Amino acid sequence: MPPQKTLPCVPPLAAVQYEDLVRRELAADLGSAGDVTTRAIVPDDAQATAQIVARHDGRVCGLGCSVFAFDLLGAVECRIVRPDGADVGPGDVLAELAGPARVLLSAERTALNLLGHMSGVATATRDLVRLVAGEGHPRVVCTRKTTPGLRVLEKYAVRVGGGANHRFGLYDAVLIKDNHRLVVGGVHAAIAAARATQGHLVRLEVEVDTLDQLAEALDAGVDAVLLDNMSIPDLERAVAMSRDRATTEASGGITPATIEAVAATGVDLISVGWITHSAPALDVGLDFAASTRHAAE
Repeated sequence: MPPQKTLPCVPPLAAVQYEDLVRRELAADLGSAGDVTTRAIVPDDAQATAQIVARHDGRVCGLGCSVFAFDLLGAVECRIVRPDGADVGPGDVLAELAGPARVLLSAERTALNLLGHMSGVATATRDLVRLVAGEGHPRVVCTRKTTPGLRVLEKYAVRVGGGANHRFGLYDAVLIKDNHRLVVGGVHAAIAAARATQGHLVRLEVEVDTLDQLAEALDAGVDAVLLDNMSIPDLERAVAMSRDRATTEASGGITPATIEAVAATGVDLISVGWITHSAPALDVGLDFAASTRHAAE
């Protein structure tokens, strides 16, 4: 398979990041008996050509792991026509495949499931980014609300869609949330405990629900504040309070219908959970040529 191209500054995923997942998905589909339909109908030596085609408008993402599903079952030639990051319309060909017909048929659903989901995430992200484009536009970021087992793929898809990643897990950033504050007794106590254990290079973010909590966090010298479920007037006041003091992140129930108003408040970041776990899949299909040939021909 040729090297996969992506948008500028979005390096493609390495196979090691999705190999185990693709193997598990194939194993779940094939089970212990394999593809009984294809094995019963299609000769072992039949060769075929097929195209991966978009059925709707969207942004392509996930061709690398999609094509890998075919590679795991047999030797398949692939030509990427519209790489990750490309915007496509109905009928656009994303890739052309040639190889054993049994391989193409048996890996089809696994490949398209991955490609459709990742392209759906990229498309949803792209559409939100377009809504807030303009002077001083905030960055659209994802969250840890990801589909179990798909976090690396979904966060990659967000980047392909033009968004940015929040932390990947609990291990790579300090984010004090409301339950942390409740357990330890407030904003100051939580911040003091975090500062006492973290190195000077670690940034500290605190989730706040009210302007009073925001004032307390700013006085404690946090690096970023997560403004959770605030009204537009409160977001405007929070941005003014935080200017030159902390990075501001708006979060909570943000949709295409509300994101422009949130962006207009001047926040630096807008975090959206549904773009990873609930984005509609992009409809893609695998269209075979009308006839196949046998290896001996």
